Amino acid sequence: MVQFVHPSTEDITLSGVLSALSDPTRLSIVRSLISQKECMSCTEAAPCSKMAKSTLSNHFRILREAGLIRTSKKGVEHRNELREADINARFPGLLKTILKFSDDV
Repeated sequence: MVQFVHPSTEDITLSGVLSALSDPTRLSIVRSLISQKECMSCTEAAPCSKMAKSTLSNHFRILREAGLIRTSKKGVEHRNELREADINARFPGLLKTILKFSDDV
């Protein structure tokens, strides 16, 4: 059985969050998750349906290890949710600011 690593809120670092969000694909995944306000599968949140599953898995692993998402397994599907409350507790307004300015690019 797959065990997912999720850092505690206190262990989420600014450098880890910024590094994870520096990739346009991961930023797009976070944007999808924040707009849905519910759990999504990896393929539902993916910005490109033709992306290799191994590449997509790597992007979700980086987001998870940075503390941005929480992944759970439901049947054979991995469900992902944004840890918005945890990020806002650690770095108030950071996600909102990043997503606002990334829209302008």
